[in-house]
Amino acid sequence: MSKKIAAIRVLIADDHAIVREGLKQILADTRDIVVAGAAENGFDAINLARNSNAEVLLLDISMPDRSGIDVLKQIRKECPKIAVLMLSMHREDQYAIRSLKAGAAGYLNKQSAPVELVNAIRQVAAGRKYISSELAQELANQVGDDREVPAHETLSDREYQTLTMIASGKTVTDIARELVLSVKTISMYRSRLLQKMKLRHNAELTHYAIKNHLVD
Repeated sequence: MSKKIAAIRVLIADDHAIVREGLKQILADTRDIVVAGAAENGFDAINLARNSNAEVLLLDISMPDRSGIDVLKQIRKECPKIAVLMLSMHREDQYAIRSLKAGAAGYLNKQSAPVELVNAIRQVAAGRKYISSELAQELANQVGDDREVPAHETLSDREYQTLTMIASGKTVTDIARELVLSVKTISMYRSRLLQKMKLRHNAELTHYAIKNHLVD
C-alpha cells in the first residue's frame, strides 16, 4: 500500500472576502493542498502565521492596515519556516523584485490561471522560489544591461509606497490614516522621495508615476 502524502497547509491573507473565497474554492479542488486559515488584514495575518503550522502563506501585497511588504518582513522574522507567496493586482515589474528581496518565496499576479497558483504553492512548499515566465524573461533581459537605474528603484519600500499613493490622488493625511502612521512621518517620506528623484512637487511626482506606469 502506498504511503499517503501529507497535504500542504496554506494560509490566505487578503482583505477582499470574494478573493479569499475564490482562492479557497480553487484549492478545495486540489487533493494535496488544504486551507488551514484565513485573515483579512496584516495584523491577523501575522497572528495566524504565529499560531499555525502551515507551510505556505498567500499574502496580498495591498492590505488595509499595513503594507504587505511590512507584513512579509515581520513574518519572515518571526516565522521563517513559512514560505510566503505574494499575490497582487500590480504589474510584476512594480513589486516582484521588492517582494523577493524582502524574503518572499514567490510573486504571483491575481489574474494568473488557477493551475499556475497551484504550481506556485507546490514549488514554494518544496523550498524553491517561484516567479512567472514573464518575470523571468524581464529579469533575463536585464542581465548584462548597463541601463541607468530608474529613479524610483532607488527608493525604500515605504518611500515607493508613498510615491504610488500620492500619484493615485491621496493626500498626506489620507496616506497617514491608511498606513496608521503620523502625518509628520509620511511628510518625511515624501520629502525624501522628492529629493532622491529630483522632483519639486506632487504634480511632477504624479507625472513621473504615470509616465513610468507605476499607477493604473
